Amino acid sequence: MIVSARNATPARTPTTVPIAGEAAYQEGLARLRDSYRAIPPNARVRLAKKTSNLFRARAATDAPGLDVSGLASVISIDPEARTADVGGMCTYEDLVAATLPFGLAPTVVPQLKTITLGGAVSGMGIESSSFRAGLPHEAVLSMDILTGSGEVITATPDGPDAELFFGFPNSYGTLGYSTRLTVTLEPVARYVELRHVRFHTLDALQEAMADIVDAREYDGEPVDYLDGVVFSATESYLVLGRKTDEPGPLSDYTGREIYYRSIQHADGVKRDRLTTHDYLWRWDTDWFWCSRAFGAQNPKIRRAWPKHLLRSSFYWKLVAMDRKWDIGDRLAARKGEPPGERVVQDIEVHIDEIVDFLEWFLDEIPIEPIWLCPLRLREPLPPGADPDRPWPLYPLEPRETYVNVGFWSAVPKQPGQIEGRANRLIEEKVSELGGHKSLYSEAFYERAEFDELYGGIHLEKYKSRYDPEDRLLGLYDKTVRRQ
Repeated sequence: MIVSARNATPARTPTTVPIAGEAAYQEGLARLRDSYRAIPPNARVRLAKKTSNLFRARAATDAPGLDVSGLASVISIDPEARTADVGGMCTYEDLVAATLPFGLAPTVVPQLKTITLGGAVSGMGIESSSFRAGLPHEAVLSMDILTGSGEVITATPDGPDAELFFGFPNSYGTLGYSTRLTVTLEPVARYVELRHVRFHTLDALQEAMADIVDAREYDGEPVDYLDGVVFSATESYLVLGRKTDEPGPLSDYTGREIYYRSIQHADGVKRDRLTTHDYLWRWDTDWFWCSRAFGAQNPKIRRAWPKHLLRSSFYWKLVAMDRKWDIGDRLAARKGEPPGERVVQDIEVHIDEIVDFLEWFLDEIPIEPIWLCPLRLREPLPPGADPDRPWPLYPLEPRETYVNVGFWSAVPKQPGQIEGRANRLIEEKVSELGGHKSLYSEAFYERAEFDELYGGIHLEKYKSRYDPEDRLLGLYDKTVRRQ
């Protein structure tokens, strides 16, 4: 039974607590295998999944897909070992609801409620604990993966399929789909106390961020969560979160109040406090700030907007309608404005390059605000990991600090410009700075550069072993060619 966690008292219990249970998982796995066998041998293997957190189109197909409907639950939680056993399609919303009553949470909880565990591991994920806890895949102890050959393999860092374990992150379904994951959890408190620290220069922001990542404290107080927002070159913020059980006034950004607007202030430090539940989902209510595109931040509209529809999953439905009917471009045309080029990206550069990138971006790309999230790979590395590049398909180096930069909007298209002009400029700048970007959205790399950035030589080896008949799309075909 999943307990509502919003006001739950953290508890401890000495035994593993079943949620959906092993029998339900095995039934779901049987349906998955049956659906695999129903796919014609000459057809690509894909998920039969109606929803997605991807921002790139995929080619239509008439072939049946994999039935993953039975793999969306928490299987069990072990509060003593601080682990959870979950289906690959379990959402973080469901996992958090199951773990918070035990005073536990995933080490990294991606910002949007409908992101799945399998999606965050195969497609990467990040959040404000990443400066100390790394990325979601680094919390994985073992994975059961349905490969392109139809075999379900248990991959661990020190087992016979260790190369699949290390190669799976950033593979985006090109090596298979996770059916089950065992992940570590960490203790959390009832509340998160926030400090919104304003900076007037990007250099000062960068210097403070680097110091906090190293010291894990700021001005004498510990920092458990760290992210930031840039509104302009002269107005930026770091948001510092501290776990606490101390009672105090609480804010609520699940209704009329808008979280990102609460960060802004004239100078110095502004404090706030949220329940841990509301902190973990603080960005979901307004999809960061993207709800403004639908009018949801207009006070008159917001008063009439049902509270249960203030969430990213509903905005996704509106995006799907826009894609189908070109609503945004039609409205722009009525105003005499050009159509828009969608620029929905997350990029990462070394922290030493963040000021250079932000200054360039603010000059060249008319999008604000911008989200910042520092990260470091978790230490120690898993046994058997390559000490220089532990996750071969994602080029992060141990003991180095990177900053994820998120920007999600559209820019006006100019007559005659090449497809994806702004996105291509961003890719060029990021490559110039030695960075890379997530592949959940449009990409325009040439094949050679793509393979260099995303471990093409390793992926080819993994594909030959785990997908010998080429039932799954390759990473370049899937993410750049959008097949």
